[in-house]
Amino acid sequence: MPGYTPPLRDMQFVLHEVLDVESAFKAMPSHAETGRDLIDQVIEEGGKFCAEVLAPINRSGDEEGCRYHGDGVVTTPTGFKEAWQQFVAAGWPALACDPEYGGQGLPHVVQTAFQEMLNSANQAWTMYPGLTHGAYECLLNHGTPEQKSLYLPRLIGGAWTGTMCLTEPHCGTDLGMLRTRAEALADGSYRITGTKIFISSGEHDMAENIIHLVLARLPDAPQGTKGISLFIVPKVVPNADGTLGARNGIRCARLEEKMGIHGNSTCVMDLDGALGWLVGEPNKGLNAMFVMMNAARLGVGMQSLGLMEAAYQNSVAYARERLQGRSLSGPKQPQQPADPIIVHPDVRRMLLTQRAYTEGCRALAYWASLLIDRALSDPDADERKAAHEMVSMLTPVVKAFITDNGFLTANLGMQVLGGHGYIREWGMEQYVRDARINMIYEGTNTIQSLDLLGRKVLSNNGATLRRFGELVRELVDSDGHRDDMAEFINPLVDLGQKVEKLTAEIGMKAMRNADEVGAAAVDYLRVIGHLLLSYWWARMAKVALARSGDGDPFYEAKLATARFYFAKLQPETAALIRSARAGAATLMELDARLF
Repeated sequence: MPGYTPPLRDMQFVLHEVLDVESAFKAMPSHAETGRDLIDQVIEEGGKFCAEVLAPINRSGDEEGCRYHGDGVVTTPTGFKEAWQQFVAAGWPALACDPEYGGQGLPHVVQTAFQEMLNSANQAWTMYPGLTHGAYECLLNHGTPEQKSLYLPRLIGGAWTGTMCLTEPHCGTDLGMLRTRAEALADGSYRITGTKIFISSGEHDMAENIIHLVLARLPDAPQGTKGISLFIVPKVVPNADGTLGARNGIRCARLEEKMGIHGNSTCVMDLDGALGWLVGEPNKGLNAMFVMMNAARLGVGMQSLGLMEAAYQNSVAYARERLQGRSLSGPKQPQQPADPIIVHPDVRRMLLTQRAYTEGCRALAYWASLLIDRALSDPDADERKAAHEMVSMLTPVVKAFITDNGFLTANLGMQVLGGHGYIREWGMEQYVRDARINMIYEGTNTIQSLDLLGRKVLSNNGATLRRFGELVRELVDSDGHRDDMAEFINPLVDLGQKVEKLTAEIGMKAMRNADEVGAAAVDYLRVIGHLLLSYWWARMAKVALARSGDGDPFYEAKLATARFYFAKLQPETAALIRSARAGAATLMELDARLF
């Protein structure tokens, strides 16, 4: 059975030594009193919950799965409901929520650190509170005062959970095709009819009510995405005082049979004249839903980050103990019949690849969350705007780059374990299955790549990307002269220059042929991911160099991992850039009938 130990030292390294979040919070009035002691206490207690409550039911939840009992009734695996009750009793759902509605008001970056551990311990279970928090964010930003008063305290308190209902059998990414319809009633509510599929957490036994946020079309709505509205559709219709009334006309028709995340109830949801209430303005529901969708995209990145850490920990534990063969340079444990496989160079390549992507992506994800705190809480309006724009650019990268690496890392874990990795009892194959969905939902990674290149970079002529370039220049100005930083800064600068040139080339070609964006987008996003990781690995190496005289092996390991990243992983960008430059012709010239 796989184990999990919260990586507190690594998490605290990023939060305090690299990002210096305590200093950042002092500039935000709403978080000025949030100090290191409080942050560490929250993370440590959260880690205990993850390791002691959630991790032990991860494999059993996968094997048992959710069960459909007919008439819309679904039960979660053994222990899931009890874990939810402990989660709620400890106040965890309220961690980063608005105190006006019962939240604790802690920074988002603290919530992100906790979210990483939740996903390491049990991704399927973590989807229930994850989607609930997304529903909270959507209603906080777009709900009426009455809707906020009714729904937010109960979502924050854990009495109710939330979902997002977008996809239909004939329409996934292209939401402009959705057919679910909403008809207005005299009292201001609506009757909603249609079918939604792939609805995570759509029905379960963990909470007394489920609040579905449903996209639907009004009778006179324009065609396409400009004719979509958003509605609150509760499983049980609440009375004005929050007590539960009648069962609503939305039910789970069946559970989807999935490759992984078996402990989460992925449902086909039928709406048969279900009562709903409009969120925001008519025909502008997609704008409101994007709040939840973007939160979900960042959350999916954290799902894979959590799996990366868990897969790495179990890979290392196995590699240290598994005796197999002898070291090519001579026995390392001659008293044993064979050496542990960690002595072999290629095993180390796999372990270091896992480690470098996990630690680099942690820095990237935590930084993105700190920017969300700045976008919400910085007293300077220009700083809030700049932070919001940077988060907007980072969102598709966090979703796609981290989930791609999450699947890669889980697969490497399986390879390290060899045949045992393919066997259920060791747990690694579950990480592979669970990680695979993260590259698909909340917009496939190709969609994220198109969003990054088309909407977030080319649409503003690379202005936000250039602002990130200013951070690189600041690092170069402060440390580019140092011999001990050259191995980290030089490849960062080189890649930055190549990205600048590549972006201009794609932009020019796209003006003549829009397919050039689609042809280059996936390669481009991965290059940008490496540019971001190069920056953060250089920053982490700088901190580790400053502490290298302490004799602490933690910093020695950090430097070794940084060197591995720049020597063995970052060079991938050369092939990616060449591929991105190849253009659309070789992809589009073959007649579709000849495939």
